[in-house]
Amino acid sequence: MRRSDQVRLFQTLPHACGYYADRTAQNLVLDPAAPNLDQLYGPALERGFRRAGGHLYFPNCAQCHACTPCRIDVANFQPDRAQRRCLKRNADLSVSESIPGYNRERHALYERYLQSRHAGGGMDDAEASDFRRFLTAPWSPTLFMELRLGERLLAVAVTDVCLSGVSAVYTFYDPDETTRGLGTYAILQQVALARRRGMPWLYLGFWIAGHPKMDYKRRFKPLQIRTSDGWVAMPEPGEE
Repeated sequence: MRRSDQVRLFQTLPHACGYYADRTAQNLVLDPAAPNLDQLYGPALERGFRRAGGHLYFPNCAQCHACTPCRIDVANFQPDRAQRRCLKRNADLSVSESIPGYNRERHALYERYLQSRHAGGGMDDAEASDFRRFLTAPWSPTLFMELRLGERLLAVAVTDVCLSGVSAVYTFYDPDETTRGLGTYAILQQVALARRRGMPWLYLGFWIAGHPKMDYKRRFKPLQIRTSDGWVAMPEPGEE
């Protein structure tokens, strides 16, 4: 960033880790009151930051460094056999790029997803204000990719389109349709979106090696991870 782009950086207090029940976490957060967050978003993505609501953050935990920023090399990505099956399985769905924001249909799907995936975790009773606060920000270049079977909404992929690439922020889907692999399908559609927009990268947030909910990201090859030396190709299993 140029000197004129400098912005204050805060560190949060320790809080419960969302990935490991026996750990605490801390984040570095760009000043949420900065007037130019829209201009800082792309450079922040390049440095491994992630958006949650109106905050751009990066994990900064004293005793743990498991969260590793990752991104798909869009131009060179080719779906593997399982991903090709996922595309075929969901060929009956329509995909639309929609204006982001709250409506009752989206909120009902969001609630069902959270109640299924995060029951008792504090997120499963999301009100309309929680939906807006977590998924959107007035300065963010966001669109909602809606996946439908006829008129029925099956999934929403919250997607930010920046100059430096596309960011897969959050996807929620019908918990009764788990056999479709809607999470994988949403990522494949976001890759297609990045290609249509001429974007080189699809940012997938954080990869955690061996984590049952986060290790799946290594299947989207070629994948890059951000290290102290910058972005590098993810090593194959056994090479870490």
